[in-house]
This record gives sequence, C-alpha cells and structure tokens, in this order.
Amino acid sequence: MDEAGARRVSEAVGVAERLSNGEIVTIAADRSDSYHDVALLWAIGIALLVPAFFALFPALLTDALDWLSGGWSISHEPALICAALLAMMTLKFLAVWLILIWRPLRLWLTPNALKVARVRARAIACFKVGAERRTVGRTGVLIYLSMEEHVAEIVADEAIHTRVAPAAWGEAMAAMIDEVRAGRVADGIVAAVSHVGAILAAHFPKSTDDTNELPDRLIIL
Repeated sequence: MDEAGARRVSEAVGVAERLSNGEIVTIAADRSDSYHDVALLWAIGIALLVPAFFALFPALLTDALDWLSGGWSISHEPALICAALLAMMTLKFLAVWLILIWRPLRLWLTPNALKVARVRARAIACFKVGAERRTVGRTGVLIYLSMEEHVAEIVADEAIHTRVAPAAWGEAMAAMIDEVRAGRVADGIVAAVSHVGAILAAHFPKSTDDTNELPDRLIIL
C-alpha cells in the first residue's frame, strides 16, 4: 500500500460518510498474529513422534545405538534407552522450532480456521479501541484487512448491528477480496468502503447536525 493508495482510501471514506451518520474506519495490517504457539505445537508434536516410532520398531533404536558405538554391541540398559530417546526428541524439537522461525512456513502450517479466528479477534480488538461507542449514535464500522492471512473482517457498532443483517456485508467483502486477489489492495478497500457507505446511507441517512467523529485516514499496522 503506497501513499497514493492510502490517500484514495481516505478520500473514499470521506465521500461515503457524506451520505450517512455512519463512521467508517479502515485498517490494513501485514498480519494479525505471530503464530509462535503454532510453531511450538508442531515442534512438540514432531518430538513426540520419536518414542511413538521406536515403540513400533524398537529394533531400529537398538541398532542405532550399536552403530553409534562403532559397531560394537552394547548393553541396552533402560537408562541408556531413555537417554537416547530424550536426546532424539530434543534434537527433533529444536530442528522443527528453528525451521518454523521462517514465518511463511509457519503461516502455511497454520490451519485456516485458526487464522480466521485470530484475524477476527484482532479486528474486534481494534474496533473496541478505535471505533466502538466513540460515535454519538454508535454507528461506527470497521473494515479490517489482514494481508498475510488473506482474511478480511467487517465489524459494526451496536446500533448498526441491530438493524443490519450480517449477510448484508457480503457484497462489500466480495468486492474487496476480488480486488485484493488481483493485487489491487487500495481498490479493494475503496470498493468495500463504497458498499458499506451505501448500507449506512440506507439505514442511517445524513442528518443536519452530524459531525465527523472518527478520522477518515487509512490505518496501516
């Protein structure tokens, strides 16, 4: 998102708000979570596969211990077996953890349902801080786009939520996603703003005493 694109989004918000008492807040985030907990769970899961594997094929473990001893047959005491398993589990855990420091792979291994839930939670948190109950008529709407997860959310304040069905935002979401998929992020947000503005104008037409209560500028996180 360059400066010109951000300016076009801000101008679109201004135009949309001229037709209603609604207030539109736009946020574009690189990502909504680090997903380090996902990396940790993968590392633990792979490490736990080590004892499971050797429980199925115990001879492979004893053969490996003999090979490490230089080909000499050694006494396979329980303490030695446990130490070998612990060492292998530790190495597997560290290897997976280090590999998943690379964020694109970590994100790829994160289930889509979890990504959607994290984006939703972040959008709601941003809405509570920046828009919820900050307008006289509780008519704030947040359009939130999280780039790395490829997920968008629209969150509405109380007055809007009670009068507009969630399905009404579908066209706004579809218009935004179509443009973003084509690499036109600013155009996508502008399209969503236009659709949201039309919904707000239908349910909350502009009154003579309405003022601009929230900033129109695109917030980039």
